[in-house]
Amino acid sequence: MSNNGGDSAYWNANIRLVKICLVIWAVVSFGFGIVLRPMLSGIEIGGTDLGFWFAQQGSILVFLFLIFLYAAVMNSIDRKHGVDES
Repeated sequence: MSNNGGDSAYWNANIRLVKICLVIWAVVSFGFGIVLRPMLSGIEIGGTDLGFWFAQQGSILVFLFLIFLYAAVMNSIDRKHGVDES
């Protein structure tokens, strides 16, 4: 990256991706696990209600998924802006 316009576009894409990942994680962990738990209590998964499952395991699994998604999308953004490691 040789110009400030490229740097700005790269970091804007990076920050936008981070914000999207954080919103998804917040909705899943806080929204499904706490706020929407009473609505999800009638749905069973793995022998327990869905709200409890999201609070205990679902948010962790979504977080792991988001890590891999972030890495894949950042590789694409890096290639697009010419800062990949290859």
